[in-house]
Amino acid sequence: MTPSAEPTTEPESPYWSDPSGVGQPYPPGEVRGLITFRGNPTRTFYGGGTVSDSTPTEKWAYPKNGQMCGVSDDGSGPEQWCGTGWTGQPSVFEREGKTWVVFGAYDYGVHFVNADNGRDIIPPFKTGDIIKGSVTIDPDGYPLVYTGSRDNNLRVISFQGNQPKQLWSLNADAVSPVLWNDDWDGSPLVIDDYLFEGGENSQFHIVKLNRKYDKDGNVKVDPKLVFNAPGWDDQLLGDFGSSQVSIENSVAIWKDTVYFANSAGLVQGWDIKGLDKGKEPKRVFRFWTGDDTDASIVIDEEGYLYVGAEYEKGNARSQQVGQMMKLDPRKKNNPLVWSVDDQGAKPAGIWGTPALYKDIVIFDTNGGDVLGIDRDKGDVRWRFTLPGPTWQSPVVVDDTLLIGDCQGEMHAYDVSDTQRRPARLWSKKLSGCIESTPAVWDGSMYFGTRSGQMHALDIG
Repeated sequence: MTPSAEPTTEPESPYWSDPSGVGQPYPPGEVRGLITFRGNPTRTFYGGGTVSDSTPTEKWAYPKNGQMCGVSDDGSGPEQWCGTGWTGQPSVFEREGKTWVVFGAYDYGVHFVNADNGRDIIPPFKTGDIIKGSVTIDPDGYPLVYTGSRDNNLRVISFQGNQPKQLWSLNADAVSPVLWNDDWDGSPLVIDDYLFEGGENSQFHIVKLNRKYDKDGNVKVDPKLVFNAPGWDDQLLGDFGSSQVSIENSVAIWKDTVYFANSAGLVQGWDIKGLDKGKEPKRVFRFWTGDDTDASIVIDEEGYLYVGAEYEKGNARSQQVGQMMKLDPRKKNNPLVWSVDDQGAKPAGIWGTPALYKDIVIFDTNGGDVLGIDRDKGDVRWRFTLPGPTWQSPVVVDDTLLIGDCQGEMHAYDVSDTQRRPARLWSKKLSGCIESTPAVWDGSMYFGTRSGQMHALDIG
């Protein structure tokens, strides 16, 4: 297909991320679907469609006969990894009369699958190592996917035509210093031709993409790294007592501030107002959780931050501030509004990204607890337990909480009455621990398991 015109990249708001977009699909809305981890710049869009109260049927499993597996070394020696893991949410979107399901997996591949039949639309693109995180599809209609890999590279890949093609990559060692690791787990944000991404190289990056089509209608990019900054400071290194300061979560943006955290628990906000006019970003918010904070920050319509932290070191700071926190970044000296503890046998705490729903925030813990918390007061409204560890991020669509467990079972709960413990609507038994966050679109649900396959359920 030869485009008749360039997709628009002009922002519809005076902000990089309009507060009115909380809970809504990714702006500017050129692409219909769920196209990045948790769907939008505030990480608050969970998908769309209806969810039936009847047990779903499986539409397909991919690959049909086999597994997606690869050998990788996380520092403890080579081992085989299968399926998809944390965070691993597929992107699901409409393009050229098809619904695409695009995701990275542990077989080193980025896969481009037809949502109707579970077959490849185009062949997979192979990287040099496993892919842990969630991919991002270009929001402005360009046939581009942005993804990291454990092979140390962040990539821009074209899926125009019959074969995927790498157009650009950024190696984790392209900036310095690199204090800890060189993977890329975060799901990038792309707004107005800029890409925002944190890396396990411990740095925050901003890239000007310079997307366009050439005279023959082929998509092109000419990316330039316009800003990078360490995700740590000297105070953090002293307080935490370690150089393990990688950024594994996906950055979030509210108005003109980018928020992210790192594996030493430093939550930061960077002001990007005027970036497109050459103004250099500056740090405007700092908060220390005390422990590894891999879950992405979620931001509500008023600009409050919801931050989930792990409980591994068990130091005084993590005991003081808790593991699920609501922060007010306007109160820089004392931003903690409320917190909830999860300080059982280590490791404890939170790996999954919390979900905002009506007047509650929902999150799960490493031990398998799922909680609904009053967003204003921080009171526990309800709690139930699943076979842990539960690392995936809860998804709420059509008044239904969808969450899987580590015995391979996907569950649906009625959360329409936020005051009461939700009733279970159905469970669907599959195989393999469900670490990945599901994607819900148009009556279907897509998620991978550690058994080696991506599954599609008919839930409408």
